[in-house]
Amino acid sequence: MRTYEVLFILSPQVPEEESAALITDFKRVAEGTGAKLTNEESWGRRRLAYTIQKFTEGNYHLFVFDSDSSLSELDRRMRNSDRILRHMIVRTDPDHKRAEKLAKRNPKKERVRPSPAFPAAAEPAAPEPETPAGE
Repeated sequence: MRTYEVLFILSPQVPEEESAALITDFKRVAEGTGAKLTNEESWGRRRLAYTIQKFTEGNYHLFVFDSDSSLSELDRRMRNSDRILRHMIVRTDPDHKRAEKLAKRNPKKERVRPSPAFPAAAEPAAPEPETPAGE
């Protein structure tokens, strides 16, 4: 099984009813290809990092799917929808496997940030008073 994260930004002009219909349609398309929805989060309206199609805000939504096949049909539908400002599909299962492996190896050990390789610089000493030459 592969794990995919699907993050997309809906246009802020999309009404609530239409956005709910789009979200259920995207879930139906992904589940039609054999994917299983494991997590769904609605992040709400957020400010964009840069302007997209003259919009400065968008409605963010995240899906997490487990699937044996690719999500190419979902990608195609999101690319062709004019209501989606941006979308991104990322395969994340190697990261999860690595994290689980580390957790199994050291189940009770807490992760501690390593100390810096170089010692902290001591405060500079006060300058010595200058003595006039010839004394």
